[in-house]
Parts: sequence; C-alpha cells; structure tokens
Amino acid sequence: MKDGCVFIGGEYVAPGDARMSIFDAGFVWGDTVYDVTSTWGGWFFMLDEHLERFERSCAGFRLENPHDRGDMRRILAECVARTGLENCYVKIQLTRGVIESQTRDPRLGAPAFVAYATPYAWIWGEEKCRNGAALYLSGVERVSSKAIDARYKNYNRADFVQARFEAYDSGCDDALLVGADGALTEGPGYNIFVVKDGAVATPDANVLEGITRRAVAELCGEEGIPFAYRRVEPEELGAADELFASTTAGGVMPVVRLGEKPIGNGHAGLLTSRIQSRYWSKRADGWHGTRVDEIRDAA
Repeated sequence: MKDGCVFIGGEYVAPGDARMSIFDAGFVWGDTVYDVTSTWGGWFFMLDEHLERFERSCAGFRLENPHDRGDMRRILAECVARTGLENCYVKIQLTRGVIESQTRDPRLGAPAFVAYATPYAWIWGEEKCRNGAALYLSGVERVSSKAIDARYKNYNRADFVQARFEAYDSGCDDALLVGADGALTEGPGYNIFVVKDGAVATPDANVLEGITRRAVAELCGEEGIPFAYRRVEPEELGAADELFASTTAGGVMPVVRLGEKPIGNGHAGLLTSRIQSRYWSKRADGWHGTRVDEIRDAA
C-alpha cells in the first residue's frame, strides 16, 4: 500500500476504499478532533506526546475514544508497516459519529475512530519548507479560544481557510492570523516564531500547543538560544531578523517574505537554519523516537 493505509471500522484498507457516513457529525458539524505525527527513517517522532495531546483533545470535546493508548500505538504502527514506507504522515481522528433518530443531542453519537498513514507530506512542498516560504498577515480574525479552545486540535477551521484565500490572492504561500485581543496567534496548521537579536519567541495564547513547537524550545535550550513563550505583537513580524514556522508536516520551516516585504536578506536566516539542521539530523538519529517495528513486535 505505497499510497497509504487506513484503519476504519476496525479494518485496514487502502485509502481509496475508506468510507464513512455523510451523516457523521464530524462531517455535518465539524465535531471532530485529530492529531498528526510522523515517521522518519522508521522512527515515530514524539509518539506518546502526540497521543497524550489527542487524549486531551478528546476529553476537551467530550468524545469517548474506544481505543486506549496501547491500542492506538499498535494501530498506527500497523498502518505504517502496511505502507512499506519509512517516512510517513500519520493521522488519528475521532468524530462524534452518526447520531440516530434525527436528534441534535451530541450525547447520542457513536464516536468513530480513524487512523491512517500516507507518504510523508510537506505543508508547502519540500523545497519551500526547507528553503523558505512567503506568509501573509491576514485580516481574518482567529477564532477565540473562549469559543473553540485552540489547544484541542480540531476541524473547526473556517477562519484558517478564509485566511489562506487572502494569502493566495496576495501571491503568498500561507497565512498568519491575529486574535480578537490584537495578539499574533498562528497559521493554518503551524506555529510561528520571531527571531530578534538572537532570541526566539512564539505566541503563548490562542494557539495549538504544537509538539514540534515543543521540540524547537528544546533545541533552543540545547543550543543556548534564548527562547520565550509570550505575547507577540503583529508588528514584530516585519521588524524581525528572521521568521520561521513549525509543524509535523515540514519540521522547522524558514519564512523569507511577509507579504511583499523580505525578511532579513530574503533567505533562510542563520539561526533558523541552525535549528532546522539540528532538528532533521537528530530525527535521523531517532531523537524522541519509537521504532515502528518494536511496537509491532511487542504486540
């Protein structure tokens, strides 16, 4: 299954054979949580951290997961193994399921668990993820965590979609959003980092608490680079020496242009490149890794 493997309805199937009901509340209401990890060279990256966050998301959305963490580890390892690939994009999701009797009561849903592994994906394509992308500061307001808690990874993403349209209309690769309080938040599926005078900062509120973001903080600590989670003002983007983003689907990714304005010299910054290089070299060595075959052998 070189194109991927899906676990759905208790079975492993090819992506083209995966089916779910159009009446699932995950489709009808966007009542779904999910998480994404990856494998590189046959190593899952920070697998338990991703599963722990998924469990928090399930609890936050009051979704009852039919699988415990051990089950999920085994299912994901089996999905990856069946692809025959060492570098995979690996996703889990839990929807509210079909709610019978035409009621609107979410307590009556039957949560449906899905997992899959597909070839590793780069959010902006590999070349731009490695060498630099252009982002656009959107006028679309990020949904407040008072309404939909951004710490729970979910499919309520209409604000991200509209912001992306703005970015594409402006000749950029993706968007950044500002919250109702005027503070910078995040982009569609990635955290943002501002580098100024050798120090790194990333927004601390109304954002997904990214696992790759956590890895960046750890790398900065190892490299002696000052790092802070704090309120970041949108004006800091244009004044930054460097910008970069982080996500599972791309790792540490330079940002070389904001709108029409180059960042620094218009190329990946030295500090960004240093963190990016460390991230990928350590991943190749199994940093925070769990071997796919070890999970399967232990099953």
